[in-house]
Amino acid sequence: MMTVELLFSSAVGVLTAAGIYLVLQLRTFPVILGLSFLSYAVNVFLFASGRLVVNQPPILTKYAESYTDPLPQALVLTAIVISFGMTAVVVMIALSAWLSARDDRVDMENEDPPPDDDEDGETGSEAPS
Repeated sequence: MMTVELLFSSAVGVLTAAGIYLVLQLRTFPVILGLSFLSYAVNVFLFASGRLVVNQPPILTKYAESYTDPLPQALVLTAIVISFGMTAVVVMIALSAWLSARDDRVDMENEDPPPDDDEDGETGSEAPS
């Protein structure tokens, strides 16, 4: 029998493993997906840290025998908003990098460096004759 705790811990593990694998890729789109998976894993972990109970009110009243902690739910809601905003920022940075370099590789090595332009309009570093 699979319990809810086992399901949540498996989801956190799978999301974390997939996120780390995608972050280690050399293209921007998998890196963005990996960061999203990592933020989802953190959100599920935060949500599970507030005790997994069903049909319990978030506030203790005189009629409720127990309650669920509302703080992790508020933290997850805040984390969702922040991760959505940061994903939008990272997508815009990746788009601007692709538009400027016409390549979406993450590494900074260039196989063909751009030519040096001298003041005379000549390219290269040859000595003047």
